[in-house]
Amino acid sequence: MDISVVVPLYNEAESLPELAEWIERVMDENHFSYEVLFIDDGSTDGSWKVIKELSGRNPRLKGISFRRNYGKSPALNTGFERAQGDVIITMDADLQDSPDEIPELYRMITRDGYDLVSGWKKKRYDPLSKTIPTKLFNATARRVSGIHNLHDFNCGLKAYRREVVKHIEVYGDMHRYVPYLAKNAGFNRIGEKEVKHRARKYGTTKFGLDRFVNGYLDLLTLWFQAKFGVKPMHFFGLLGSLMFLLGFIAVIVVGALKLYNMYSGNSYRLVTESPYFYLSLTSMILGTQLFLTGFLGELIIRHSNDRNHYEIGEETSNAPALKAPRHDNDLPDAVKVESKATTLDAQ
Repeated sequence: MDISVVVPLYNEAESLPELAEWIERVMDENHFSYEVLFIDDGSTDGSWKVIKELSGRNPRLKGISFRRNYGKSPALNTGFERAQGDVIITMDADLQDSPDEIPELYRMITRDGYDLVSGWKKKRYDPLSKTIPTKLFNATARRVSGIHNLHDFNCGLKAYRREVVKHIEVYGDMHRYVPYLAKNAGFNRIGEKEVKHRARKYGTTKFGLDRFVNGYLDLLTLWFQAKFGVKPMHFFGLLGSLMFLLGFIAVIVVGALKLYNMYSGNSYRLVTESPYFYLSLTSMILGTQLFLTGFLGELIIRHSNDRNHYEIGEETSNAPALKAPRHDNDLPDAVKVESKATTLDAQ
């Protein structure tokens, strides 16, 4: 199958028939084999009824309905799990993304060799209250992620090579950072295509300004996971050690100043009367806690099943296969005898 189109939606019943017809026309004109996956994120306006009607008329239109509203990221992740096409296209259901962009996105993946192509809505039909925060958000995302060629991380219109969506997990509100997730999974050929942004025809936007605050928090989470996800001691241990050392030096300075004033005959205060003494102790306590946080993080990672999970791109045909888990039959005879003897003693 050439293309899977994944469309997450929430209360978009009015726009679905027009969107489905538009996608069908583009696919037929370009002779693509395709499927369209409508992921209904707990809609309450009859969207699921419309999807079932559309699916009944065209078996290539498929629907999945959540029992309640979970969010765009879970909807995308579910679509990625079910998609069967060689190229996965994601788009919003509000008709602000144009299906006419699909052929060029497909070409950039299959012929230009990109792993992921993200749309860029250079000219937007949004109010300033949305466009200005979006520009600041994208500038920060470019800086933190290191993907400097993307102008619009949050554009819903994207194209992926199939391997990309099968190796990433989109959860929480991480749909804003799918290019960053792909980069962390080793897919570095990330491109951008300028796409048309159409004014909303039906309904109202489902996202508020709180998404910008949550977006920055999610970006910080992704950065930390990519940098210190399997080595938390490198962050917490270093920061804790520096804070403890700073507090320890400060305590010595406070004590030394008191001793100097005592032997010099100058007036002095008790160490416990100095605010710097308590600031020093606080710094030492926080440093110890941060160090222990890193230590506990290392213990958790040590017992994690994914601690040695690495994304493998390709292998030669004669590459050694993974060893199967060790069974009792693989143990030396002496160990087997000892194990059996221990079992009998226990009985």
